[in-house]
Amino acid sequence: MAVTANSDKLFDLIAEDAAVEQIATGFQFTEGPLWNQAENCLYFSDMPNDVRRRWSAADGATVVREVSGTPANKCNGMTYDGDLNLYICEHSTSYLARETANGERQVLASHFGDKELNSPNDVVVKSDGAVYFSDPTYGRMPVFGEERECELDFQGVFRISPGGDVTCVANDYGQPNGLCFSPDESLLYINDTPRAHIRVYDVNADGSLSNGRIFAENIGDGDLATGVVDGMKCDANGNIYVTGPQGLWVYDASGAHLGTIEMPEHSANLNWGGSDWNDLYVCCTTSVYRVRMKVSGNRLSYMT
Repeated sequence: MAVTANSDKLFDLIAEDAAVEQIATGFQFTEGPLWNQAENCLYFSDMPNDVRRRWSAADGATVVREVSGTPANKCNGMTYDGDLNLYICEHSTSYLARETANGERQVLASHFGDKELNSPNDVVVKSDGAVYFSDPTYGRMPVFGEERECELDFQGVFRISPGGDVTCVANDYGQPNGLCFSPDESLLYINDTPRAHIRVYDVNADGSLSNGRIFAENIGDGDLATGVVDGMKCDANGNIYVTGPQGLWVYDASGAHLGTIEMPEHSANLNWGGSDWNDLYVCCTTSVYRVRMKVSGNRLSYMT
């Protein structure tokens, strides 16, 4: 692996000789990494194979959900809330679902008005319990979902209030994908895969978004064959990490591209984990990798 720096500030975040460790391999397309601190394990999706998996140092990669048992519904992005309820973006059903800590399954969003959602893709939960998720059309395409016509005529980002109301907070995307909050939750970053850019919004007191502007652009050219903006996370210092050509592109809070952490395969998503939240787990095409960082992840409610 190489760490390609545009600024020496990158080496405040990662060692110049940091190693990328392959922890699991043999999959078709991995997504949705999520660290469970209590279980000391990583959950992730092998999406085209329609399997949700669990990895730990003790047990390796094991199956949690699969077609022949409890279906995984070609799940993509996943996260927890502060009570460790699990939120899952499902491509096959077009649901944003929640599994409670005691195993109860709940559908939080399936429609906007009288139209089915496209296919929830990635999700974040704010500290007040509000849920934000992206809704591109990838889950209505072959391989990554179930091929079918879209009912909505736009690809947007939605918010579910703590009371359960679903509103659209952004509707002018080519394909909205990864999203993450700044450490103080005053900003929400959302990327757009075909436009190869990241936008940032002010988060208003009522949960709506305003003052949308370009944060970073020209992250590749939107060509799936060379690597695209997809998964995205923030660290405790407000730096943004997003997948792109060659690996993870790292930006400081001003939007300056500090450099790239190269991956052996196309990267699809990433998340923080480990006992101190200083490990980056990266889902690439056939494998999951781990990189030790000098900085820890932005502390979402489930991480505190």
